[in-house]
Amino acid sequence: MPKRLTIACHYKTDELLNKYRQEKDPVTIRQYQIIWLLASGKKSEEVAQTTGYTVYWVRELARRYNRQGIEGLGDRRHHNRGGQTLLDEFQTAQLLQAIQEPPPDGGLWNGRKVADWMSDLLGRKVSRTRGWEYLKAMEYRLRIPRPENQLADLKEQEEWKSAPPALRSPQRKDGARKTAE
Repeated sequence: MPKRLTIACHYKTDELLNKYRQEKDPVTIRQYQIIWLLASGKKSEEVAQTTGYTVYWVRELARRYNRQGIEGLGDRRHHNRGGQTLLDEFQTAQLLQAIQEPPPDGGLWNGRKVADWMSDLLGRKVSRTRGWEYLKAMEYRLRIPRPENQLADLKEQEEWKSAPPALRSPQRKDGARKTAE
């Protein structure tokens, strides 16, 4: 039979209950509840079932609380800076300068072209999605006009736009208009 989980006496049970009730952060509330239930004599399996966390996480929180006290609790994701960016500040400035000019193969800059440029700079493959993310972060976007139908009748389009919605007749796939019968 496994050894019973014990909680260090950093705070009394009623003090933990008060902290649990007064906390505003939802993650920290659950963690105070877990420690309070464990300090009240509940088994880690019961606490896990009550709170919806795994037994492993309940025990991990108990170990953290026993080592660090209240400072060991809380949502630590707030302090996570995330992963390192692909380009440093100098390389980002280089990219910003490069997209001021037309791309080497002509046309307009897009995610694939930025990713290819980054791949050449970094010496490793960069996905086109990452290239698009960098392009968006620099507040660039494709400025390509929507294609126009060369066979469109401009007069007919204007008549359709100016007609009341109830009188507009939808088009069939063959391009002919349905007639009201």
